[in-house]
Amino acid sequence: MPKTRVILELGSGNDLHGSDYTKAALRAVQDALHHSSLSFVRTLQVDKTRLDVEVTIGVQRPEQVDLEAVRKSLPLGNVAVKAVKGGLDVADPENNDAAVIASAAIAVRIETK
Repeated sequence: MPKTRVILELGSGNDLHGSDYTKAALRAVQDALHHSSLSFVRTLQVDKTRLDVEVTIGVQRPEQVDLEAVRKSLPLGNVAVKAVKGGLDVADPENNDAAVIASAAIAVRIETK
């Protein structure tokens, strides 16, 4: 049976120095998580192992995101993570540095009857 998206949370995160795309991605995920409460899981007695959690990270260099580190940062469910081109790099040419801004979208799907 197909699963229905029951929540979509969005977040943003950054790494101001060092151009660490994983750090920015993890902060974006935490930002999104802090905007939500999945109280329906407890209220409706949903089996947490049956939740599908889809995480999409947008950064300028998606290949530099440690997808496993992002996956491990989610507290429950069957987590799938992908990184796509997005976000923003803000150059600091005077210091040969850049601020990295990441976007995160977290979708939770469950089986509905």
